[in-house]
Amino acid sequence: MSSTTDVAFVPTGIAAVGSPRARVAAFATRWSLRPLTSALPTNRRGIRVSRRIVAASMNLFGPVPRGTSVDLVADGSVRGEWVRAAGVTPGERVILYLHGSAYVICSARTHRGLTARLSRSTGLPVFTVDYRLAPEHPFPAAADDIESAYRRLLEQGYRAKNIVIAGDSAGGHLAADLIIENDRTGTPQPGAVVLFSPLIDLDFELSAQTERIRKDPMISAASARALVKLYTDGNAADLPRLRLDLALVRDLPPTLIQVGGAEMLRADARHLHSMIDMAGGSSELEIWPDQMHVFQALPRLIPEAELALERAAEFIAHTLDNQVVQDDSKEQVS
Repeated sequence: MSSTTDVAFVPTGIAAVGSPRARVAAFATRWSLRPLTSALPTNRRGIRVSRRIVAASMNLFGPVPRGTSVDLVADGSVRGEWVRAAGVTPGERVILYLHGSAYVICSARTHRGLTARLSRSTGLPVFTVDYRLAPEHPFPAAADDIESAYRRLLEQGYRAKNIVIAGDSAGGHLAADLIIENDRTGTPQPGAVVLFSPLIDLDFELSAQTERIRKDPMISAASARALVKLYTDGNAADLPRLRLDLALVRDLPPTLIQVGGAEMLRADARHLHSMIDMAGGSSELEIWPDQMHVFQALPRLIPEAELALERAAEFIAHTLDNQVVQDDSKEQVS
């Protein structure tokens, strides 16, 4: 079931319904993975099992393409890995990737297949931050690690306008937090932001409302909230770095948001899109019919995954190239 609002944001040239394989995948996931994620406890044993399930699924349905190079980084407060698809070499532009999920489960390694394909689509190297996870490292550990990684890229000589922030799920919340912190500290903003199924509402109130219309195939709002609480527990729900507000940010970077029409976080995606729009920023929202959470990571399962990454690559190239044209025009005027 799709709302009129969802239909309004279906990408141009994309069918109004998902591919048969995508719909079968969502149906199978709802009756297999969702009951499992609902039953697993949020104790240490349950978290270990969740991490193994997600890692195995990501590797099976989104393996790393051949020829990908990976360079691990462990430098003080910055940990992660450089991922370059075959033929991609370092240059002036770079993608800083902020992985999900729920601040608890995933890592740079679990997302290596996705970041490698993003590198292949864009022709850019990707640095994935291996930020500290809850419950071992609660708020604000992850957010601090993201900020450190962004500052490190600036220190290494990358110009802010040539840095693309990309991320999925909880990485969306981390990206928005970074944008707000950049504004607060006077740090230059990145040239573009690309988010897949971003999580914004850590209370999952928006997700719970959405689930009354259509259940998420992967996880319930209550189960997702329990995981995120391992990161946020002990902090007030209305803490500014947890309940984010972009209204006062002065220089919002152009943003592309892609979300699945079958997932509960489509409400978060619409909320983020509206916040950026109301703050005077530029945001493009794409709601992909019948797709699951971060479907871009599952190309063996979902045919639309590669097309979504291609659209993201087009957005990145167009946005960064347009900034170069604007800068050249300014120099000619001056």
